[in-house]
Amino acid sequence: MNSATQSQKAQQFRALHEGPGMLVLPNAWDVIGARLIEEAGFPAIATSSAGVAWALGWPDGERISRGEMLAVVRRIALSVRIPVTADVEAGYGRTPEAAAETARGVIAAGAIGLNLEDGTNEGSLLDLALQVERIRAVRQAGAAARVPLVVNARTDAFEVKQWTPAERFAAAVRRANAYHAAGADCLFVPHVSDAATIGQLAREIDGPLNVIAGPPAPPLSELERLGVRRASLGPRVVQATLGLIRRIAVELRDRGTYATMADLVIPFGDIQKLVAPPT
Repeated sequence: MNSATQSQKAQQFRALHEGPGMLVLPNAWDVIGARLIEEAGFPAIATSSAGVAWALGWPDGERISRGEMLAVVRRIALSVRIPVTADVEAGYGRTPEAAAETARGVIAAGAIGLNLEDGTNEGSLLDLALQVERIRAVRQAGAAARVPLVVNARTDAFEVKQWTPAERFAAAVRRANAYHAAGADCLFVPHVSDAATIGQLAREIDGPLNVIAGPPAPPLSELERLGVRRASLGPRVVQATLGLIRRIAVELRDRGTYATMADLVIPFGDIQKLVAPPT
């Protein structure tokens, strides 16, 4: 770890949402991926909850335990010098105290921010007033630990199947603005990829807007022009990586050749250096 304290890293990460450019976060799910992202020059690391769960043999959606998730976050935070923000799904428990306990675990793991979502595995959303209290509890946990956690409040309004598109949009804006008023630093609205809707969200949401980049979303330059302040890749990098593994395996099985791998193999020694403990 470098000389910056956890509190300083939190402040650095919060400032990245203010520009000058849009914050781009390719999400990591293990140490080597995080180190490759850091080496590429990105200013911070976000973890992928889906990626971590899949790598450990769990489906996404809080099937993995809080302890297993935070153990990986800790390994990643120890391996890089830049700030790490953790995707901790819905906080591993629906009460404000459960969210606060998760926030304390994030801090203990060495991370400086977290995602907290309002969706459920049943396809509904948590009560708005309850989610506001959960965000406040996370803020208080950070203040008590003297680490000003950067809270990325996620709403899954666009996933509620029984609502019309207009109802989903209105709920996303209403919830995002309520979460911002409760102390969230950034407002995360996934499940939307068309430019018109993203631009309207950026105009109507009070705080910095986070969306999922990668296919089928518009290119990064277009997202920035639309007013997005934080573009995370979510599960897209791990999905593409798994697609590559599938392609390699099929080529080996069907042709016994290595064309898919030919231009991608990182030298063994370079990887060894990447995972050497930082000085």
